[in-house]
Amino acid sequence: MAVITLIMPAYACRSYKEMEKRFKVYVYSEGDLPIVHHGPCKEIYASEGRFIHEIEHGVAGGRFRTTDPDKAHVYFMPFSVTWMVKYLYTPDMHAITPFKQLVADYVRFISTKHPFWNSTQGADHFMLACHDWGSHVTKGNAQLHNISIRVLCNANTSEGFNPQKDVSLPEIRLFAGSVSPKLASPPQSTYTSRGHLAFFAGGLHGPIRPTLLHHWKDRDRPYIQVHEYLPRNVDYYDFMLDSKFCLCPSGYEVASPRIVEAIYAECVPVIISESYVLPFSDVLKWEAFSVTVQVSEIPRLKEILMGISEEKYVSLKDGLKAARRHFVLNEPAKKYDVFHMILHSVWLRRLNVKLE
Repeated sequence: MAVITLIMPAYACRSYKEMEKRFKVYVYSEGDLPIVHHGPCKEIYASEGRFIHEIEHGVAGGRFRTTDPDKAHVYFMPFSVTWMVKYLYTPDMHAITPFKQLVADYVRFISTKHPFWNSTQGADHFMLACHDWGSHVTKGNAQLHNISIRVLCNANTSEGFNPQKDVSLPEIRLFAGSVSPKLASPPQSTYTSRGHLAFFAGGLHGPIRPTLLHHWKDRDRPYIQVHEYLPRNVDYYDFMLDSKFCLCPSGYEVASPRIVEAIYAECVPVIISESYVLPFSDVLKWEAFSVTVQVSEIPRLKEILMGISEEKYVSLKDGLKAARRHFVLNEPAKKYDVFHMILHSVWLRRLNVKLE
């Protein structure tokens, strides 16, 4: 318990245990494969498919799932926005309207067939999407967008994400369906054994990264390793494992798999973002295992990171080790992992729903 409470307050642990004892989820059976009841289980949107698969077919999901809708606390709509885009998207059209219509049709169908949606205007219903367009397609139904619980990777408050009712989902990249062996069990390291102060490599897109590269690309090496793209013979994860801090600036969308990769590599994430609600931040003490730097502070990046004492750095590394379990997609799911943390976040929001 001491390790968990390092990054999760005692009240959250109590709430989690209560969720394990009581929480029941009804999964709508309506809808056809592959767009409903299925989703991506590898690559960048793996969080989406893994949750759908676990709640529908997993052992852990079975403990929470009920086939009796009258016993359910929440109702899950198991459509996949990623698969909508994969199977229905017309290249170069950038048209989201068909996906909004599909979601609107789905809500209309279940609300016509069942009484549960209409009794709460969808307040005790939830959907989950890791695709960048997840938030946008929910606009197909105003109640879904404004009232229902939306579990989204793109947790951007400037685009309508509401942390009082919505859940921030971590973006987890699983190449070929699993974590890189280099990140599965990172080697033991100390403050002095990691050769670089900070590291970033990524595409030059979005409003923040150009500023980061302008100030730090090809400057102050080897301490600050900022690259647009790494040479082909250089391994991205080797840099993470040899850096004290991993810079995590938002791109076009606020979420990035880089944050979870940094946690796996025990490379302290440096969050550089605007309007981003960090995953599970209603219960996790992100300040115990990460550093936040404002966009305006990018020119002072080295000064800020050099100002973190070795004692504080060791504490952050301990926090990373404790936090890791909450960001792992286990198969089968295990206590306190991503699947259970998602359900716990939904559970907390369901407690705020006042039913007549």
